[in-house]
This record gives sequence, C-alpha cells and structure tokens, in this order.
Amino acid sequence: MQPVAAPPARRSAGRRVERGVERFIFGSRWLLAPFYCGLVIALLVLLAKAAQELWHFVSHALTATEAETILGVLTLIDLTFTGSLIIIVVFSGYENFVSKIDVDTTEDWPEWMSKIDFTGLKLKLMSSIVAISAIQLLKIFMDLKNITDREIMWYVVLHVVFVVSGLMFAWTDRIGEGGHKSQPPEPHL
Repeated sequence: MQPVAAPPARRSAGRRVERGVERFIFGSRWLLAPFYCGLVIALLVLLAKAAQELWHFVSHALTATEAETILGVLTLIDLTFTGSLIIIVVFSGYENFVSKIDVDTTEDWPEWMSKIDFTGLKLKLMSSIVAISAIQLLKIFMDLKNITDREIMWYVVLHVVFVVSGLMFAWTDRIGEGGHKSQPPEPHL
C-alpha cells in the first residue's frame, strides 16, 4: 500500500512554515553581533589602560630600576597581546558566526582575517592565552621579592595547564583532520 501524499495546499503551507523557522534560526546569528560590539568596547577600555600604563612607564623612566623598566615593558606587551587577542576573536568570530565582512572596501585588510576558521580561531586564542600567561609568569619572576612561594607555584601550575591545554587542542584538531593537513600535489618533473 502506497502512502497517501498530502494535498498540494498542505505541502506548500508546511514548506512556508519550515522556511520561516529556518529564516528565524538563521537570523538568530545576529544575536552574536552585540557580543562582538561589546568586545570592541572592551578594546577601548584596554586602550585606556594601555595609555595609563604607558604614561606611568614614560614618566618614571629615568628613576625606575632595571627590573621596574622590564616589568613596564612586559606590562605593555601583555596589554598588546590581549588587544590582539580581542581583535582576533572579534573579526574571526564575526566572520565565522555572523556575516562575511566586505574586504573589497578596505585596501589594507590583513589576509589572515578572512582565512581563520573556528579551529584556527581556537588555536590562535589558546596560543595567545599561553603567551599572555608566559608574560605574567615572567613578570612574577622579575618581582620575586614581593611574591610568596605558594603564589609562584600556582602561577607556574596555571601556566603549565594553559600549555598542556593548547597542546591538547592542537593534538585533537590534528586527529580530527586525519593526522595530516591536506598537502598540495607535488609538481611533476
């Protein structure tokens, strides 16, 4: 016995409902846009903090010790890495989850921004966190007299956790892609 087909009017009504639900779900990606705008505002706050740190660094440059100078530079590097991390998340996340950005309108568009997929974003994010953690750890080592052994141990443990997590991310992504990246064909001689 053959199943009875629904009348054409019922099928088209079902398709309209299905398309409406799909459009609604697809449009929901725009709910992420305010999150990315919030990160841009966070970048402005970070810029204000960087300006404050730079002013402090420059105004104390002649009276600071060598260790204080190195700590000042490390703080500026740390803030720069954090700002770069925000930019990576904003552009890559927006392009991967919300909408493509029209790169034809900007002549100095960095090439990497339109090529980072979710896996690349995750790895760049983790490597940036490891770099920021390493700088924080270096700052701790430069200021050992003001830090307890217990605090140093926890900073080291946390850094090791970040490093191991980054390696695990990279390893699982490598397994996920079959153990190797696709290689271009070798040229024939």
